[in-house]
Amino acid sequence: MDVPQTPLPPREALLAERDRTLAELDELQVEGPGQMTYGSQAAAATHVFEQQRDLALRERTQHHLADVDEALARLDAGTWGACTSCHKPIAAERLEALPWAAHCIDCQRTKARR
Repeated sequence: MDVPQTPLPPREALLAERDRTLAELDELQVEGPGQMTYGSQAAAATHVFEQQRDLALRERTQHHLADVDEALARLDAGTWGACTSCHKPIAAERLEALPWAAHCIDCQRTKARR
């Protein structure tokens, strides 16, 4: 029988996400451009593609880490749970799913459209 899990307190959830994100960054190794040889153009193109993909993943993960750190700062400041745009409360369900959320769903939609 499945027992429903109770959500972690916000600080614990954010610290766990921070640890997970830091571990992910450690695993994302981006190879620098090596010495180019005049071998297969397909192999060179594949290498460049993989390098660009890894750089994009690393950048996305770094942005996520910044979001988590900002949420921890809001928690310390006593403003966690309030939208940073309209200052209205963020829905509890949203915060449970994304404790690093900085915007209510309406402001996030508006931001995504821009």
